[in-house]
Amino acid sequence: MSTLPVLIIGGGFSGAMLAARLAEKGRASLIVEQAGNVGLGVAYGTTDDTHRLNVRAANMGALAHDPAHFLKWLEQHHPDLADGDAFISRRLYGAYLLERLKAVRAAHPDLIETVQGKAVAVEGTKIVLEDGRTLSGSAIVIATGNPAPRADNAPASTRIINDPWAGEALSAIQPDDSIFILGTSLTMADMVLGLIRQGWTGKAVALSRRGLMPRPHIHGHPPAPPMPDAALSGPLSKRLHAARQMATQMEWQRVMDGYRPVTGRLWLEVSPAERARFLRHLRPWWDVHRHRIAPDVFETLGQLQADGRLVAHAGRLNDITADDSGLDIRWTPAPRSSDASGLTRTDWFINCTGPAHDAVHTPLTASLIAAGRARLEPLGQGLDLDSDGRLLNRDGQAETALFALGPPSRAAYWESTAVPDIRQRIEALSDLLNP
Repeated sequence: MSTLPVLIIGGGFSGAMLAARLAEKGRASLIVEQAGNVGLGVAYGTTDDTHRLNVRAANMGALAHDPAHFLKWLEQHHPDLADGDAFISRRLYGAYLLERLKAVRAAHPDLIETVQGKAVAVEGTKIVLEDGRTLSGSAIVIATGNPAPRADNAPASTRIINDPWAGEALSAIQPDDSIFILGTSLTMADMVLGLIRQGWTGKAVALSRRGLMPRPHIHGHPPAPPMPDAALSGPLSKRLHAARQMATQMEWQRVMDGYRPVTGRLWLEVSPAERARFLRHLRPWWDVHRHRIAPDVFETLGQLQADGRLVAHAGRLNDITADDSGLDIRWTPAPRSSDASGLTRTDWFINCTGPAHDAVHTPLTASLIAAGRARLEPLGQGLDLDSDGRLLNRDGQAETALFALGPPSRAAYWESTAVPDIRQRIEALSDLLNP
């Protein structure tokens, strides 16, 4: 076995928990993290307790063989919150991750190292940092997490918040200010809840292509059903019909949960044409049903809509004009939409479009693509990988010592952003890297 460590680019959940599992299996690793807050990342670095997990506590353990590991931690450290059906704050989940990492380091000293810096290139099994330093390893794992939202042609204005997760991004918003939110999914829900916590009582307009809001989890945690063959094979239209039939016999949330263990395999199996059909016709509906919110958060958003404080529109953003007193947002209503007006005057614009995954324009992955060591998957959505997470090169051959984990692998596996999905990949990869 090589004495060189596994190099992990990114110290959020994916990178930190992979390092922990490698250490527990006797394998050394070195985490390269630009921000320096190893173990948290963007998702769990929040200090706002209104930002909640979107998965129940009972299924948020960081270990694939022990999904209840987090719940057990709550029972020991926060017994008043130890409810398996609860949706705990992400801040507290971050504390759990930090404690797990600390405990692994204490039990396996010298097997996890960290370096603060930005990885900009990969040469062989070496990482080149922005400041010129190089790090050598036996294998490299790209676990860079979720990037900030894309800011397209927005004018320079302090009233435009393009990265809502950056520091005190919302702190200047006053209680009665009006807000225009681009995006109607999970980030929108987080921002609205955060604003309410800081005393905001104004009104918000939210815009997305279809104006769809996240759906809720159901109370309790009924088991996912076994999925029939008709829902797992054959043409996409027949799979959809089978899923809809199941949803007439039980809660649709259970049907979606039944897909969860097999989604990555199904995505790898289907043809590019079928993937394209899914992205074109079903993706928005999949997203709002698959990536759900806590029931009480759903109720809060519903009450804001009933009170006229939150209005969701379907349409496309055209442009933003800024002046000293506010912003003019021009947008085109979607076809068949009942909206007649596409002009909104507002105090603030918040970009809640979600992570801007762009392998072509991200320096690290762009350099790998240019060197022929990586390629985009057939639809150009992100990196192309084999079933073990290895990057596929220009010729479609697997790079034996170059892997992607977590959100950077989303194009290849589709479901690779939530803890229950990532921990399975971590377990498999830690075994692969520790022969």
